Amino acid sequence: MSEPLLQAVDLHCDRDDRMLFQGLGISIVPGTLTRVEGPNGSGKTTLLRILAGLHDGYSGEVLWRGQPRASRREEFLRNLLYIGHRPGIKPMLTPLENLRALMAGRHSHPEKSLRAALDGSGLSGFHDVPSQNLSAGQQRRVALSRLLISDEPLWILDEAFTAIDFQGVGRLEQLLQQRVATGGAVIVTTHHPLSAPGMQVVQLAQNAS
Repeated sequence: MSEPLLQAVDLHCDRDDRMLFQGLGISIVPGTLTRVEGPNGSGKTTLLRILAGLHDGYSGEVLWRGQPRASRREEFLRNLLYIGHRPGIKPMLTPLENLRALMAGRHSHPEKSLRAALDGSGLSGFHDVPSQNLSAGQQRRVALSRLLISDEPLWILDEAFTAIDFQGVGRLEQLLQQRVATGGAVIVTTHHPLSAPGMQVVQLAQNAS
């Protein structure tokens, strides 16, 4: 068994005087897909943001490679790809410009690679169209095109399948399976039926108190 990349230990989080989850423990190892499930309002997005280091309204501990994440934050962020529920696309920029901006500060990618990633996401012919003219599904594809050129060992994806058509769903399923097969770790929330060998499921409940 590989050593965990990311661990959550005894997480407690509440919102608006309502407990979302308590005593939650998660261990994420390389080569695995973890699906976070639960009804709307159960805290799925909040949990993913905690794991991604974007939400600090919780108690408990998050470890990166066995050490407190706070002490290795820069290393953690270099090894994380997070795509939130909203695509984060700037409407006045083209898909190519958006992808270039989204990848800024990470590994340098030539324009040829960026265009190939957009093509692989089903956006051939739309590279230079203002993103405000794209459908919601196409804007989502712009965000997801990062998956084709990102090699971070940990991917955290919130509702990755939202607004994606049938063809795009199949392509994304294959991409996630390939990532896990090559040793990456993926954490995802989705209402789409998703399975993978050895998939771990984290079930959140709708708490009333």
